[in-house]
Parts: sequence; C-alpha cells; structure tokens
Amino acid sequence: MIPGEFEYHAPSTVDEAVALLDRLGDEAKILAGGHSLVPAMRFRLAQPAHLVDINGIDDLAYLREEGDHLAIGAMTRESALEHSDLVARRYPMLADAGHVIADPLVRNRGTVGGNLAHADPANDHPAVMLAYGATLVAQGPGGRREIAVDDFFTGLFESAMAANEILVEIRVPAPGAGNGEAYEKFERKVGDYAISAAAVRLTMSGNTCTAARVGLTNVSAVPMRSAGAEAAMAGKELTEEVIEAAGQAAAGECDPSADLRGSEAYKRDVTRVLVKRAIRKAMARAQGGAA
Repeated sequence: MIPGEFEYHAPSTVDEAVALLDRLGDEAKILAGGHSLVPAMRFRLAQPAHLVDINGIDDLAYLREEGDHLAIGAMTRESALEHSDLVARRYPMLADAGHVIADPLVRNRGTVGGNLAHADPANDHPAVMLAYGATLVAQGPGGRREIAVDDFFTGLFESAMAANEILVEIRVPAPGAGNGEAYEKFERKVGDYAISAAAVRLTMSGNTCTAARVGLTNVSAVPMRSAGAEAAMAGKELTEEVIEAAGQAAAGECDPSADLRGSEAYKRDVTRVLVKRAIRKAMARAQGGAA
C-alpha cells in the first residue's frame, strides 16, 4: 500500500516547526527518522494531512556532556550512539542499546528523539531512559519545558507532550561514584522487537546497592520501571539470592501480551533472566570489572 495524500513542510528551525504544529494541530505529524511513522502511513494506520519534516533542523543533532549530564539532540541518529567513544566510556548502557536497536540500516536513519517521542513500549530507549532517570526537553509556542522521564509516557503511543510541542533534547545524568549500568535484550532475530529487555542502573558501595533503577522493554502497555526489582536490591548486598529476588519481582510486575514471540509466562521468565544478567553486568561495571 501507499500513504494517502498529505502536504509536506520542511522547516529549517525549531521555531518554524513549532509554529507549523501550532497552526495545523492534530492534522500534522512530525517526520524524523520515519521508521515508525512511514510504515503506519503505508498501511493507513496513520493518515496525517500534513507532514512536518524536521530533518533539516541541524541544531537538533548533537551529543555532548554539559555539566552534570549528557545532552542528546533529538535528531541524533542511533548510529551516533553506537560509534561514540564518549558514550562507550561514560554511558555504557546507552552504548549497549545502541548496538542492538534494530539493524544498521535503521540505526543510520532512526533518531533518539523519535524512538522516545513515539512512546512505544517495544522501543529500546524508553526503558533505558527510565533506568537513567533522564529528563526530556520539549519546545512549544510558550518556550521550552523539562519533563521527567517518569512522567513522560502516559499511555500506549502517548506522551506528556502536547500536539504543538517538539522533543528537542534528552538529558542523561552523568555517572557518579559507584554507578554501574547495563542493558540486556533478547529477540527472535536481528532487527526484531525485543521479546523482553532490561535496563539497570545501580549505585554501589562495595557489594551493597544503595540505589537502583530498572526499566523494562516490551512487557507492558506503557514503558515501565520495576519498582519491585528496585526495592529488592536497595540497601542490600547483591548476593545471588537478592539478584534472583529482583528478577522474580520484575517478572511478577510486568504485564506482557502473548503473541508470535511467546506466551505471557515465557516472556515473564525471559524478563527474570534478563534483569538478573543486567544486574550482574551493572554491578561488575560499578566495581571496575569487565563490561
């Protein structure tokens, strides 16, 4: 199938793009990498009357540390994360995700901002950013505002952004003393959505976990954190028993749907295993071990 008719707009600045969205309202959709929107348009699942192509806004593509955080422009391509020495050295969970998002063709075109703004629980960045406790910056007619990632995902394919706002930046907290992080993903084949995936960021003092954030991919209708897994680890020495308890908690909290990738029970067990793997890897990184 081919998309329905639409009017094409190519703003060169964020202000121009916001003005278009404000004027066109719900009839407009933003085109970034296009890997989610274009297939939906081909099957007439999305039929926008207007496409606002933001690929010409060069100011939205950057990757740099600013003070206490890593600033990621919303139009930064996934491949930039995959090949960044800064990301590999300082933000290994982001690098983990960068290597396993879809395939090289998608990573060369897809954007970090699009992966998040689409609010698809099957995408990789929502869980990763939940584990980081990231801040997302949106710009609308009234200027810019910050949205905590915990408040960003409001439903299936729904976010806290208004129709006349654009996601412009993602801010990832810089690592501190004792931090370790990892992303573990399991998929049927390269390029497929995850059966499940787990993002974990720990703060360690010796073998004791003083803080933890755990995000899960594709096992709920809305991108989710596992509060149970976090509570199972907080303030405790990360023995195998504690790690198993965290994995069990995540498996019990998630709410996967049965599909061609597996049954609910299977996906819960995969989640349990991946959370444990991510915890072990994050702990090793926090303690200076092998990544």
